[in-house]
Amino acid sequence: MSALIRNRQIDTDDYRSLADDDALPASGGAIVSLARWQAEQAALEASGLRIGVRIPNTADVAALWPTLSARPLIALEFPAFGDGRAYSQARVLRDRYGYPHEIRATGAAVVRDQIHSMYRSGINSFVLRDDQDPAKCLAAFADFDLAYQPGADAQTPIVRRLRA
Repeated sequence: MSALIRNRQIDTDDYRSLADDDALPASGGAIVSLARWQAEQAALEASGLRIGVRIPNTADVAALWPTLSARPLIALEFPAFGDGRAYSQARVLRDRYGYPHEIRATGAAVVRDQIHSMYRSGINSFVLRDDQDPAKCLAAFADFDLAYQPGADAQTPIVRRLRA
């Protein structure tokens, strides 16, 4: 079972990721695919569950924003190291729309080497690959103490520090 880091701590996952044909749990939180969300939105909202939506990195989050804005969790897919589109999705959600809830990174590229950059992009929850040590992944948040570019986190870029 994959470990979860949420808000810079190892945490218990209180959401269940569902396949499109899985039954909804009786209570708690569930993460559904974008396709299922679009097909069953009214029923999912009426279920009384906390429903998160898993977004493929090919989706336009700006176009989806009206239906995603009230979701308590948005899971972004990072299928490969060379594909950074989910970083952009996270920045759009945090910077343009001010999304205040959980943005979760999922997929093959959620590894220690990527966590700091993902966090700076606005992601605050990480489902680690099975081969990743959660304690070592926590150390990734302290890998860099200087930033060259603004991010969705509170770190001040070095240019602004020098001007001050």
